[in-house]
Amino acid sequence: MPASPSTARAINDRLALRLLQQEGALTAGQLKQLTGLSRPTVADLVERLAAAGLIEVVGESGEQRRGPNARLYGIVADRAHLAALDVRTEGVSVVVSDLLGRELARASVPIADDTGTGPAVEQAVTLVERAAKEAGADRLHTVGVGAPGLIDPATGELRDSSGLPEWHRRLVAALQERLPARVIVENETNLAALAEQRDGVARDRDTFVLLWLGHGTGAAVVLDGRLRRGASGGTGEIGFLPVPGTTTLPSATDCEGGFHSLAGSAAIAELAAGHGLVATAVSPGEPEAATLVRQAVATLPSPSPASSPSPASSSSGADRFLSALADRLAIGAASVVAVLDPGCVVLGGEVGQAGGEVLATRVGERLARMSPLPVEVRASTLGGGAVLRGALLTSRESAQDDLFAPRSR
Repeated sequence: MPASPSTARAINDRLALRLLQQEGALTAGQLKQLTGLSRPTVADLVERLAAAGLIEVVGESGEQRRGPNARLYGIVADRAHLAALDVRTEGVSVVVSDLLGRELARASVPIADDTGTGPAVEQAVTLVERAAKEAGADRLHTVGVGAPGLIDPATGELRDSSGLPEWHRRLVAALQERLPARVIVENETNLAALAEQRDGVARDRDTFVLLWLGHGTGAAVVLDGRLRRGASGGTGEIGFLPVPGTTTLPSATDCEGGFHSLAGSAAIAELAAGHGLVATAVSPGEPEAATLVRQAVATLPSPSPASSPSPASSSSGADRFLSALADRLAIGAASVVAVLDPGCVVLGGEVGQAGGEVLATRVGERLARMSPLPVEVRASTLGGGAVLRGALLTSRESAQDDLFAPRSR
């Protein structure tokens, strides 16, 4: 059945807004060309969107052109302000942006282990309020929160998780009480995968697995372009995966003895120490493991196509450490590959980014020997910043879905 006039207008409006979001400012003529709509239809939708305060004239196309056809239209960026939070056990980071995703303010605050629940929540909420004020936002439309732990797929709430501070759960409720904004919570690793798919190394992949390597471990699964969360929101809790090489087995309340015991930051630091490596100049908030991996990669000799590495260089402590780490990562990755056949594994988080192509290549070589399934291993380009980026993308999409929705007339 043909669409009704009101439905057709809504479809055309959303199409035009999405094009302006993706392409930037466009003239009416360019909108006509990209949408395939008639000139009168484009003129009507431009007038309608401008009257609704969603688009505005932002310039002209060409110095010599004048008149309506030369006007460049763009989305009104300050129609809504958004915030993204990366909630870690050791602190919180926040970014505030406009509706186009342009960053307006960024801040972070460390939260010590011995900080009480109430003070910790207050520090985090105050951080968001200050960042919004710095960005010139009178109010926030949507706040995207990335946090470790399980997100209940039925309610969208952060579930109780052993080992995580109580203030994590309290923070979401406090944000909803203090801010006149929509608050969306998502697992941090899932947000990192979203960011890698949109802006990172997985832009060309509809199916892949992101292996999160930071202070802790995790995984995110994207199949056929969709993020998969599982029946209870626990898809990707790879830290609990029983693996060889540990002295015990994980339990329902403790991932000690699982893959986390091989690939968590503390385990990697211990592995590095066993090869005589010590971290220097660890950046605040960065896992010690990331510093160790970055230092190890930096000390390796540059590969030469004309000659093989010398025995001395190939047997260095840094080289042996990276090889041992690749062995560990391949154990967890092989289990995921055997079950899901994703074709691509992204080594994410701060450690994955620090290892770069050197570590990704070594893990890929081991997977090729362990599994008959073809899989490409890629190093994250976003690292730990992928969580904030994913949270911002999520809040932006939610806000646009609300603001771009057709209004009753």
